[in-house]
Amino acid sequence: MKQIIIIPDSFKGTLSAVEFCQLGREVVEKHLPDCRVLTIPVADGGEGTVDCFVHALQARRVCVAVTGPWGEKVQAEYAVHEDTAFVEMAQAAGLPMVGERKDPSLTTTYGVGELIRHAVEHGCRNIVVGLGGSCTNDAGTGAAAALGVRFRDESGAEFVPTGSTMCRIAGYDTSAAQQLLSGCTVTAMCDIDNPMYGPQGAAAIFGPQKGADEAMVERLDAGLRSLAAVMLRQSGREIAAIPGAGAAGAFGAGIVAFTGGHLKSGIETVLDCVQFDELLRDTDMVFTGEGQLDSQSLRGKVVIGIARRAAAQHVPVTAIVGSVGEGAEGAYDLGVTSVFSINRRAEDFSVSRHKTKENFTATMDAIVRLLAR
Repeated sequence: MKQIIIIPDSFKGTLSAVEFCQLGREVVEKHLPDCRVLTIPVADGGEGTVDCFVHALQARRVCVAVTGPWGEKVQAEYAVHEDTAFVEMAQAAGLPMVGERKDPSLTTTYGVGELIRHAVEHGCRNIVVGLGGSCTNDAGTGAAAALGVRFRDESGAEFVPTGSTMCRIAGYDTSAAQQLLSGCTVTAMCDIDNPMYGPQGAAAIFGPQKGADEAMVERLDAGLRSLAAVMLRQSGREIAAIPGAGAAGAFGAGIVAFTGGHLKSGIETVLDCVQFDELLRDTDMVFTGEGQLDSQSLRGKVVIGIARRAAAQHVPVTAIVGSVGEGAEGAYDLGVTSVFSINRRAEDFSVSRHKTKENFTATMDAIVRLLAR
């Protein structure tokens, strides 16, 4: 074999995408020393997005002091490759940053906007924002304010909204943000299709994990409904109903309304950024993987997104996964060539999770030995 691509998602909590790539590379180089190995750890937009693009594109890190979720100053990073900046909202508004002090009615995305502003003011013209792992429910209004969007209430007074004050928004002015972002494209990595509000919306589905009780969920949802009506009135678009509008505390809707950006599948964003289709032309095998392959995986997530593109160029795809769930066989109809679970013996996950690296390496070793014959 002349070239192998290793392009996995993480095994949540047990094996990062970067570790998968590093261990996989070691195995391939051991048995196929003349084979070129390309490693592309995949990010889904949440925590670790910057790290993945740094590894996949040899992007450089930029460290900036920005506003944290509670208004405190924090150090956050984004990655830069050529004129593209990769911003991870979890760096400035991530759930781990608030610890036990969870309150999505008060936390802000202002620091995410500061990261975007810094990137634009330092020459970046393509901004990719990873939506995921947030502690906020402000529809990106905080970030928008940092970019120059001016929010006003019924009396005309300007203010920076949070989840608890979205219902006060009577209108907004994006002219300063439009000037800042002139000539720029903004893309949000988004792998969920929830609407902005309602039973499947940002507050109802994701609010509880951010610290919202039932009463707060109702208030947050009412605020999102109110803001959605303002967005419709000012833009003429039903932004709230766009699949993914509810992502990251409805930041998905904010990206569209306040920056003129668009939402895109996380895996499609990664594949386009690394020019995956071109890399496939000289590739003999693709290795991918995720924690569990099941019927949910068939909805276009990492493994299937990769497999579809590889199949179009007749490149075989081997998926190495933590476990194989119900419906996984459907992956074979969508471009996956073979599936291997790393579980080598019947034991509880509480035990096997501590052997993930060992079991992954052994599974990868067995497969590559066969390829090397």
